[in-house]
Amino acid sequence: MNLPVPPPVAPMLAKRVDDIPDGDSWIFEPKWDGFRTLVFRDGDDLMLQSRDQKSLNRYFPELFDPLKSTLPERCVLDGEIVIAASAGLDGARGQLDFDALQLRIHPAASRIKLLSQQIPASIVFFDLLAVGDDDLTGEPFEKRRATLESLLAKAKPPIHITPATRDLSTARDWFKRFEGAGLDGVIAKPVDGIYTPNKRTMLKVKHERDCDCVVAGFRWHKDAENEAVGSLLLGLYDASGSLQHVGVCASFTQKKRRELVEFLEPYRKNALKDHPWRAWNETEASGGENQRMPGGQSRWSQGKDLSWQPLRPELVVEVAYEHMQGTRFRHMAQFRRWRTDKPPEACTYEQLEVVAPHELASIFARP
Repeated sequence: MNLPVPPPVAPMLAKRVDDIPDGDSWIFEPKWDGFRTLVFRDGDDLMLQSRDQKSLNRYFPELFDPLKSTLPERCVLDGEIVIAASAGLDGARGQLDFDALQLRIHPAASRIKLLSQQIPASIVFFDLLAVGDDDLTGEPFEKRRATLESLLAKAKPPIHITPATRDLSTARDWFKRFEGAGLDGVIAKPVDGIYTPNKRTMLKVKHERDCDCVVAGFRWHKDAENEAVGSLLLGLYDASGSLQHVGVCASFTQKKRRELVEFLEPYRKNALKDHPWRAWNETEASGGENQRMPGGQSRWSQGKDLSWQPLRPELVVEVAYEHMQGTRFRHMAQFRRWRTDKPPEACTYEQLEVVAPHELASIFARP
């Protein structure tokens, strides 16, 4: 590609902070929950590049014609590929569906084609790196944003430009109100900031809540020289009384990982006998991602050893989580403390805060 900013390019990143920053030196945007994607176009040549600088072209064929009919002949844009539940981003009530997005990473072209028709993706743009012969990465974000708005002024679904504001109260409203639509939080970008590949020069504020979960298993830490626990497998009881796998918690120090081996040892005895996850199928054939046995292989594991060790479901742990995707934690939960005062059967979905969905269309409303 003959572009002023040729691929591959490592996308600019964000550093996590606790609060939305004050002051008039920031531009705020909702934080999208999808696949980070840089789009390079040089005439008929189009490339969708993932965050890890790999091509996403084969997975989203439905975006090619809309991108070519909307974007300038030569340009580089930064954005996020998303899938919305229900009828999409053009007026339907619903929320972002990351599980549906993951299904696209599939080896079979026929499967991808079918899914692209059944649950088509959209792309939301939030930065502009180049247009024509001009490299804009050294320009202040305020100027890049204004140019992006001009270029996408007539964009139609599935092409979108993210909302942006310099008003702090609006950003705080987005943080609370748009979570029900599946958005991750708020991004704050310096008004005069240049585009810095692979550097955390933006700020992100994400949601976080507490939850008590049953610990029903663990995985060994893959890099440990000695035996050490890598992560704990978490469960919650549903309305029928079945223990559902909701995710993992990790981020332990190496010392804590070794201590956990000894701490969990008594709960390994006869753990598989009558274990609620014993009969789960390790393949997706029995019902998809949410039914796969904890530690079972997925398209994302790429052959990694994700085998798990069962524990009698008697321990309760308090974890911090950001938000739910369906019946599971969207991201890895963080260990807070053991809850020896709480019985496992009290760990149900009912304790979770329910966030009412909002229409995704309201996020795209033009002033």
